[in-house]
Amino acid sequence: MALVRGAAFALIASGLLLGGCSSLPFGGSKAKAPTMEAQLGIGVNAYLWRATLDTLSFMPLDSADPWGGVVNYDWYVNPQAPNERFKATVFILDRRLRADALNVAITKEVKDAAGAWVSAPVAAQTETDLENAILTKARQLNLANAARR
Repeated sequence: MALVRGAAFALIASGLLLGGCSSLPFGGSKAKAPTMEAQLGIGVNAYLWRATLDTLSFMPLDSADPWGGVVNYDWYVNPQAPNERFKATVFILDRRLRADALNVAITKEVKDAAGAWVSAPVAAQTETDLENAILTKARQLNLANAARR
């Protein structure tokens, strides 16, 4: 317990001593502290986030991490094609609304003769088409928001 208190005191003391050094990060600089608005919210582009949820709303949502920018969808079976199913993961990689800030990964499985699900290749254009649909929706949301201002 004394070791923990001593380590904590050393960290606090070194922070106080280095606080006047403006050339060190986090110490003594005149830069503004982040505003509350910048600290709240999500860690990725809000338009891409909303567009992802809207575009893939037909699939069951498995998990969503708004700080890490990962949205996982559970298996979806199209009623017109009951022998195949899809799973999606969307990665939002930036706070800016850019094409390279989005990555969609699709997994496909089909039923074999015994009725078991086995991995199958996904058409190369499928992931790109989904990325483009999400980007289009995100741009529409951005324009609609700009028009309201």
